Amino acid sequence: MEDANNISSEGFILMGLSDHPQLEMIFFCVMLISYLMTIVGNSTIILLSRLDPRLHTPMYFFLSNLSCLDLAYTTSTVPQMLFNLWGPDKSISYGGCMAQLYVFFWLGATECILLVVMSFDRYVAVCKPLHYTTIMYPRFCWLLAAMAWLCGLGNSVIQSTVTLQLPLCGHRIIDNFLCEVPAMIKLACGDTTLNEALLNGICAFFTAVPLSIILVSYCCIVRAVLKISSAKGRRKAFNTCFSHLVVVLLFYGSAIYGYLIPAKTSNQNQGKFISLFYSVITPMVNPLIYTLRNKEMNGALKRLLGKGREVG
Repeated sequence: MEDANNISSEGFILMGLSDHPQLEMIFFCVMLISYLMTIVGNSTIILLSRLDPRLHTPMYFFLSNLSCLDLAYTTSTVPQMLFNLWGPDKSISYGGCMAQLYVFFWLGATECILLVVMSFDRYVAVCKPLHYTTIMYPRFCWLLAAMAWLCGLGNSVIQSTVTLQLPLCGHRIIDNFLCEVPAMIKLACGDTTLNEALLNGICAFFTAVPLSIILVSYCCIVRAVLKISSAKGRRKAFNTCFSHLVVVLLFYGSAIYGYLIPAKTSNQNQGKFISLFYSVITPMVNPLIYTLRNKEMNGALKRLLGKGREVG
């Protein structure tokens, strides 16, 4: 009890790159640039999706949800990382660590479900184009988005709460850049077999099941696209789906590696950098992937900039 009280009052120490201090300023600059790019890229997608009437479609509604999620995802972790990388103080308050734990796990699980929803939208658009507006009507889209956010929240409440019940025995040093479930499990001094089993079970459900659904939907999409007689039509259909598929592979690949390897047997340095990948790099590259190959998004950006020049 006394150890728990000390941790509650003193908080935790996030080691990050403390064993390589010569790299801290380099990482600080990289993290800062990545964070600024994440803010600009995702904010642009949200802004264009709201302001341009041509983008008022289910695809861009879900894409703006993903951008909101990525903004919150990085904001829950990167500012604290930058603070710890900038100076000698590596601490994080107990409340801050707990908030980071809950929010990070909530948003990660939400993205797993949201990517499934986005693949379903692409499946309906390509495989059932005549019924697209009937199936993907606005209220149904809102229900799908709400389901993704609520499923992620429920997962976080269960997993994070169970993790917080572990005895820490005064251990405050977290060998990671952020407070997340695998790092907290490694901190525990008691038996963590149940926690590791629960973590693996939940993460397997939130990765293997959604990923399987996405892959099946894309098999159907490929079959439908190959039946299109027009080469231009096939190219357009592939382009609309390619961006989403790349995001899926990046996110699920890093999440599976980071969470489905047993907590006490994985290489800690690898685990730390995998955490950085899905918490910082993926939210940064998502807007680039979706906008560079997307003519509608590029057109909306040009129209918005053109209006800005006219007003100026």
